[in-house]
Amino acid sequence: MKLIAWNIRAGGGQRAERIAQQLIEWKPDLVALSEFRSTPASRLIADLLAEAGLSHQISTIQHVEPGRNALLVASRFKLKAVIEPGAPTEPGRWIMVVASSRPSLHVGALHVPNQVTGRKPEFHSRVLDVIKKHSKKRFIIMGDTNSGRMGIDEQNPAFNRQTTQWFDAIEEAGWVDAFRHLEGPKREYTWYSPNKGNGFRLDQAFVSPRLRKSLKTVTHAWAGVSDLPERRAEISDHAALLVDLDMR
Repeated sequence: MKLIAWNIRAGGGQRAERIAQQLIEWKPDLVALSEFRSTPASRLIADLLAEAGLSHQISTIQHVEPGRNALLVASRFKLKAVIEPGAPTEPGRWIMVVASSRPSLHVGALHVPNQVTGRKPEFHSRVLDVIKKHSKKRFIIMGDTNSGRMGIDEQNPAFNRQTTQWFDAIEEAGWVDAFRHLEGPKREYTWYSPNKGNGFRLDQAFVSPRLRKSLKTVTHAWAGVSDLPERRAEISDHAALLVDLDMR
């Protein structure tokens, strides 16, 4: 089962068709998109994914604010939204679903606020509450966390002790950072600052203890022009996170 988490950047804009085409080429069973919006571009992405078989879709868009960032989960399997007490409540930045794969899979899609907003610690705390409550389920939480560990997920210092402690707490709960679990201390970055070009690994997938043995590969993929580093942000400023699970 292939899952993809991808920040598509500002709803997709004129890049929408290329975003959808790239997703379809990767042949996912489920995608979780952040910065999805209630705009014609984002709706085009959703429609093209549905035509390609990812027809079961749940989003957090608010039509009264079409330009506001939200999330979309699109799947080949039927989806059921789950309302989880204690989960993040910030509009558009969290969604929890159950996919009717066999066996079924819980998926949490998220887009954590930036550090400068001051809202990140509470969001982290609420995600951690969900993690602690659902360790016995086949559960993956994935998306743009705007977070990383000090010294390893950054080219230049940007993360702080609070974000590092969040990763520690997730591991203490028995979950794993999927990329680190398989790749150890390998350095890869999923976003580069537009001003100084510093790299950061902002996009992660966290896997519950029950799902850990199903984890086969985790890769970061730049869409379209990965062989041209200076143009890697042509389709999105984030790399996509591709996770392969053996659900057998």
